[in-house]
Amino acid sequence: MSGEIIAVCISAAKGERKTPVDKVLLRENHGIVGDAHAGDWHRQVSLLAKESIDKMRKLGLDVDNGDFAENLTTAGVNLPALAIGTRLKIGETLLEVTQIGKECHTRCAIYYQAGDCVMPKEGIFARVLNGGEVSPGNELQVLA
Repeated sequence: MSGEIIAVCISAAKGERKTPVDKVLLRENHGIVGDAHAGDWHRQVSLLAKESIDKMRKLGLDVDNGDFAENLTTAGVNLPALAIGTRLKIGETLLEVTQIGKECHTRCAIYYQAGDCVMPKEGIFARVLNGGEVSPGNELQVLA
């Protein structure tokens, strides 16, 4: 199974929308260099499908890549259906899925605008097993 990286996004602080950039550097056991969520923990990189963002657009929200604080926006892969431990290959980069969804302790601006948010149910998190550069247009491979 494979898909595509649509956008790569970073932010300087936690709790804010991320900004799309041309490329990111993923560091082994760290996450994305320069991103607030990087570090020695299980949620080094967040992924959300474009298909999930499109659901929120259909509700009338003006949202785009990075607005749900995701690092990697993908297309063509049903992210929440992946099992914990699934490995994802993007070029030379290797990720391992560590968490599906998340608990939101505080309601974000998106929730108040739409009455719902896709990241807690459809976003996934991964740790970096092998680093490398990732940019929009890269193939996303789901490994068995």
